[in-house]
Amino acid sequence: MELLNRLDAQLQTLAQQSLVRTRRVVDSPCGPRVRVDGRELLAFCSNDYLGLASHPALAAALQEGAGLYGAGSGASHLISGHSRAHAQLEDRLAQFVGAHLERPRALYFCTGYMANLAIISGLTAGDRDAAIFSESLNHASLIDGTRLARAAVQVYPHADLEALAAMLQASTASTKVVVTDSVFSMDGDLADLPALLALCERYGALLVVDDAHGFGTLGEHGHGALEHFKLQSPYLVYMGTLGKAAGVGGAFVAAHETVIETLIQKARPYIFTTAAAPALAHALLASLDLLEGPEGMQRRAHLQALVAQLNDGLRLTRWQRLPSDTAIQPILIGDNAETMRAGAALYEQGLWVGTIRPPTVAPGTSRLRVTLSAGHTHADVATLINAINALERM
Repeated sequence: MELLNRLDAQLQTLAQQSLVRTRRVVDSPCGPRVRVDGRELLAFCSNDYLGLASHPALAAALQEGAGLYGAGSGASHLISGHSRAHAQLEDRLAQFVGAHLERPRALYFCTGYMANLAIISGLTAGDRDAAIFSESLNHASLIDGTRLARAAVQVYPHADLEALAAMLQASTASTKVVVTDSVFSMDGDLADLPALLALCERYGALLVVDDAHGFGTLGEHGHGALEHFKLQSPYLVYMGTLGKAAGVGGAFVAAHETVIETLIQKARPYIFTTAAAPALAHALLASLDLLEGPEGMQRRAHLQALVAQLNDGLRLTRWQRLPSDTAIQPILIGDNAETMRAGAALYEQGLWVGTIRPPTVAPGTSRLRVTLSAGHTHADVATLINAINALERM
């Protein structure tokens, strides 16, 4: 078949460019030490930043939730799938980040990808005079959300607030929406949210913040980037994922109650999908207790100590560690093939580190994406440091 031949040729081209992606089968719970394809590895590639994915309290809460609500929800939220667990979780999430919003309300989604599609398309649905201003390094889900919205889109260069200000000032749109990651997932740096919010308030734009990699890890109580920067505004629309630092799954949007009601009524990714299993929502209630409590604070402190250890220990001459104070610690190599060789060499030593290549990052910026977890020990990080320093000198 001609189509299959064309697809096969495309796959061969990807292989020649060292751009083929592969899956590995994990036979153990998510954690620093995992069993992968029959091997025991020390993993530095998950987004389980606080080491909660296999926490006994969350596993017990998930089991309890399954006993209370069964395995599935059976329908969308607007039919019969909205359980008491979902309602309790949304109320708790609104309280969790509500100090930073006016008249806060929260909405739970199956995934962060779906939440971002819903936010952007829902806020601009049917609005012929809407304009979206999107950060150039935004996550793919935010980019796809702008495409689904069918609104006018302008992309401003990474962290270029002057360019964004000029765009906002020149715009005549009645609805303006600025969209940004808080922690950029492949670079590990933080957006200047205070300055972005000031621009949005000046020009009457909503600021959509994707805090996928900040929720749970940033802020004294793990409330995320808004707590970290001490922000409060009715212009904020906040998205946090619950399968990374929170250790379970799904995502939520928190904003002014009018924004949330608009999403319920207009956001197709919310309206036309089956609700997540209520047991997940039940487990997330236990996760929020951990995040806000003494254990969450201890885990965040330990994570920051590991970040400092890695930064102090790496001695790179050819490769470049991108500056980051978060759990995401990228090491820029550049060449696709060299990046793959480095990842393979670490894997042979029992260290599993993510290898990131285009189109996830720009051509010529392939990298190792080291992610640290509160589940790692200082000895684990020392092992990684020694391996990377030795490998880079080869």
